[in-house]
Amino acid sequence: MPIANKIAPGLDEVDIIICGGGVAGCVVAGRLAAADPELCILMIEGGENNAGNPTVCHPALFPTHLTPASKTMVWYKANKSEHLAEREYILPTGGLLGGGSSVNAMLYSRPNKGDFDAWNTPGWSTADMLPYMRKLETYKGPGGPEFHGNDGPLEVTFDAKRIRKTEDDFLQAIEQLGYPIIDDLSDTVPGHLGFERVGKTVSTDGERRDAATAYVHPLLNDSKHPNLHVLCESKVNRVLFDETKRAVGVEYAPNPEYTVIPSSTERLRLTVRARKMVIVSCGALGTPLVLERSGVGSPDVLKQASIPVVANVSGVGTNYQDHHFMLWPFKTNLAPCETLDALYGGRMSAEEAGVNGLIGYTGCDVHGKYRPSEQEVKELGPDFEKHWQAEFRNDSSKPLLIMASFNTFIGDHSMVPAEAYFTIGSCSTYPHSRGHIHITGPDWEDPPEFDTGFFSEDVDVKMQIFGYKVAREVARRTALYRGELPLGHPEFPADSRAALVDLDTPLTASGKSLEKIKYTAEDDQAIEKYLRKHVGTTWHSMATCAMKPRSQGGVVDKDLNVFGVQGLKVVDLSICPKNVGANTQITAYTIGEKGADIVMQELGLAGAKQEDGQLNGHAH
Repeated sequence: MPIANKIAPGLDEVDIIICGGGVAGCVVAGRLAAADPELCILMIEGGENNAGNPTVCHPALFPTHLTPASKTMVWYKANKSEHLAEREYILPTGGLLGGGSSVNAMLYSRPNKGDFDAWNTPGWSTADMLPYMRKLETYKGPGGPEFHGNDGPLEVTFDAKRIRKTEDDFLQAIEQLGYPIIDDLSDTVPGHLGFERVGKTVSTDGERRDAATAYVHPLLNDSKHPNLHVLCESKVNRVLFDETKRAVGVEYAPNPEYTVIPSSTERLRLTVRARKMVIVSCGALGTPLVLERSGVGSPDVLKQASIPVVANVSGVGTNYQDHHFMLWPFKTNLAPCETLDALYGGRMSAEEAGVNGLIGYTGCDVHGKYRPSEQEVKELGPDFEKHWQAEFRNDSSKPLLIMASFNTFIGDHSMVPAEAYFTIGSCSTYPHSRGHIHITGPDWEDPPEFDTGFFSEDVDVKMQIFGYKVAREVARRTALYRGELPLGHPEFPADSRAALVDLDTPLTASGKSLEKIKYTAEDDQAIEKYLRKHVGTTWHSMATCAMKPRSQGGVVDKDLNVFGVQGLKVVDLSICPKNVGANTQITAYTIGEKGADIVMQELGLAGAKQEDGQLNGHAH
């Protein structure tokens, strides 16, 4: 059946309902449908179909999804926070079929060696998860076959559009600072940290590869799989239970962003039944809200929202985590064909970008994971050193920060001169801060009570102060550097050694080695002030329905069953009990693969043979 915006006539009951069409949801839907053509599956997605959308398929156009009028994102408004200079932060997440994989920057990055092990859950160690990481990919880059797959649905390439000139320049600057250059940061080798020429979820012909394109569309376009149904532009309100607390269906509604709904004294609510199972895959911000509206959560939260308690699971919506993110822009002498600034600034059309190849460019060519030296740890102060001792010192596989370079200014181009820039992104890998998200009423339209928790712990501020200093030292050692863009940097005292500069030639022109900038306590205060005003999300939300014991605030068990009810699973990034030192796209795919396997085993489909050509690297 093709993707529709309403349930097909007569389809009021299916075997499995998947709530949410993001990364993990698409993986589960595609794997189950391919494993058994007789298994009737319905996936309900709140946003639009991503197929044929040029802003999805053309890599360079991904920032268009972050414009205020975008319908391809779901925008969550957080509480005003004293830790963020009294900001009410607006956090967007992917809001269309394919979820974050349809709107992200397409960077390929796996969890580190110890990340899955730290979850301390049987069946979820790194050794257990590596086969799923290999299964999902057709990997065309450096690294051995023992670490990577060559016939999975998701194409990972290293020869898509990239700017070698700036890539090489950035890597030599990294080496000057003493960080290693590694062929494959995703090989799960212990202690393997450094920088790499980044892989991308972009096809060899220069188009984005997302979860829907990889796992769902091939089956929807194949008459051999009429069992897979996808309903877009419809919001799941709650899961329905019978008297035994078994999930037997869902209540949903048309999304008014896309559908003209006749005025009525009552909100339109529709239902569909599930014979075998309901799977919630609405992401770390959406999934806990669905569970709470269904009566699964803390009794205090449910009472305030006028929801009868089905199961007392107090951990729902707690433990919210993300990767804190900063973007640091720099001036450069690059030509228009070497950055995406002309395209984003409106001086180059998408058609022109297609002719010169920039339309297939993500802007990001280099990515790395790094740790401070022991001396740098001491310089961050005794409180940070205590945190380092407890969380990092004895685990050489844990980076403190992730860095990525982008050949463009990322932001509102009307605010900066019509020139060329490069930007360094700094991402905290394991922030200590925690937040939460909870419902305030019984319907999906009721705004949630959301606290990001960003910077509520001072050690997280210290991480980003260190990240700023490293990013700036890298930039200063590149040949393309021409100073800082004031709009995107702290305001230092005029007589500070850290004062911003505007250059005609690179600092490296003299051939002399550069000394690092020496920052005073006053300089650090200026950095912290700027950070609190500007720190934001890396779009890596997780952990709000954690997989750990119920007594410890857990929401699901090792088989992803929700505590206190039956026939209900959660399969998405909300189940992560702890963070991962990586962009979370591949983690979401891996959770989807593991979740699909768990369901297939429970249904007796684990040994089912997939048809040739289905869900492999040649099915696109």
